[in-house]
Amino acid sequence: MNKRAWAMLCLLSLSTSALAEKIGVSMAYFDQNFLTIIRQSIEKEAKARHLDAQFEDARGDVGRQTDQVQSFISAGVDAIIVDPVDSASTPALTKLAQQAHIPLVYVNRTPGDKTLPPGVVFVGSDERESGTLQMEALAKQAGYRGNVAIMIGNLSDAGALQRTKDVEQVVAKYPDMKVVLKQTANYARNEGMDLMLNWLSNGEEIDIVAANNDEMAIGATMAMAQAKPKKTILVGGIDATPDGLKALASGRLAVTVFQDAVGQGKKSVEVAQQMIKGQKVDAHQWIPFELVTQQNMQRYSNKNP
Repeated sequence: MNKRAWAMLCLLSLSTSALAEKIGVSMAYFDQNFLTIIRQSIEKEAKARHLDAQFEDARGDVGRQTDQVQSFISAGVDAIIVDPVDSASTPALTKLAQQAHIPLVYVNRTPGDKTLPPGVVFVGSDERESGTLQMEALAKQAGYRGNVAIMIGNLSDAGALQRTKDVEQVVAKYPDMKVVLKQTANYARNEGMDLMLNWLSNGEEIDIVAANNDEMAIGATMAMAQAKPKKTILVGGIDATPDGLKALASGRLAVTVFQDAVGQGKKSVEVAQQMIKGQKVDAHQWIPFELVTQQNMQRYSNKNP
């Protein structure tokens, strides 16, 4: 290849790179299992669509996430994807993106905005389904009787509050069931374990544990393995993560609910690119929840890898 041809090839390569659409992605956490699946899905889909994606870890800090969004805007990205640290923080992020005229996609955690303006979209699952599916299945397995303890993700997350409300509404339908305990464990396995150990050591009468996610549910089963309660306690999770499905297969979990992390990540990139191109999209992009039991779990084994 002569020098001129080489120079032209380099120039073409540079111009193609420069023209690549750029998206900034701020995740609430890099180290939470479910969010890791979403992040990996976003990365894979961005590559498939020839998008240049920059990822930042907010590490559970609203201020850090706000700074990341401002940095994306300053860098001139074409779109922003945010998995919010706190639902209450999203109106401020929405305002930043709107002022900069940059498309914004919220993924997974429900934004706290009363309404989403044009150019802002939420991709996720309708939390009114999640806790309802979970608790109805647990109630059935328990013969529609017993004391229910709820492990709440965290109090700043609209999704966790909705899942908790779902569980309470199902329990209220059945005269021989009642919610006796509800406490936060921040979606974390270790905190779920500590909370369950505390409940058991205090002699709490619990028949069912409805956890807002699989990680806390797994923590509860670890506590039970250690404390060895005299009676069987049914434990349910949400998300159908790989670890959640393993716990379900072994009988440690009674039920989980599939939330499509891969689908949420993929759809968030698809929607971001559609908005970059000026296409009109619906403000809410729903990815359905699905009940997972030991009877049907095989079909979910590769859905949240």
